[in-house]
Amino acid sequence: MRALICWLLTMLLAGCAHRGGSLDEPPPVPLQGDYQIGAGDTVNINVWRNPEVSLSVPVRPDGKITTPLVEDLQAAGKTATELARDIEKALGKYIQQPMVTVIVTSFVGPYTQQIRVIGQAARPQALAYRQGMSLMDVLIAVGGITDFAAGNKANIIRTVDGQRQSVPVRLQDLLRDGDISANVAVLPGDILVIPEGWF
Repeated sequence: MRALICWLLTMLLAGCAHRGGSLDEPPPVPLQGDYQIGAGDTVNINVWRNPEVSLSVPVRPDGKITTPLVEDLQAAGKTATELARDIEKALGKYIQQPMVTVIVTSFVGPYTQQIRVIGQAARPQALAYRQGMSLMDVLIAVGGITDFAAGNKANIIRTVDGQRQSVPVRLQDLLRDGDISANVAVLPGDILVIPEGWF
């Protein structure tokens, strides 16, 4: 029975893949490489066999962290591994051959890896970009749009090759009419601007 269900699901998914049309997923965004720590992230620092200097710290707005024995160490823009090596180097003055592991436990990321939503969203905010994120994912995260939003006049401000572009999006068609063709891929650094309607 389980094999039959798996076969049916495989056939169904294969049929959807060849179907095309408005139900297609947004195009995938190429991988951006390892996650870079940003201001507002929280990092858990574990120094092996040294619990007195192991702790969880926030990355300050200036992109730096402060830990016992290590003051004002740049964290933003680095991967967790790069930060761990920097902490090991700094702790090497006090601890013999420190072994440090850094785990990012709260993600915001650098501005270039965020999706910012402004205007008539229910909860305007900056979101950490996730691989394959779409406009619908962004709208779910911000709680949709307000009753005063001019959803079909919204735009995504995107920087491509150093040039700002304005990409029109149809939020009202997507949210209120269920038009999945209005669901587009978003990219790291996008700014979704949702204007207010006048009536």
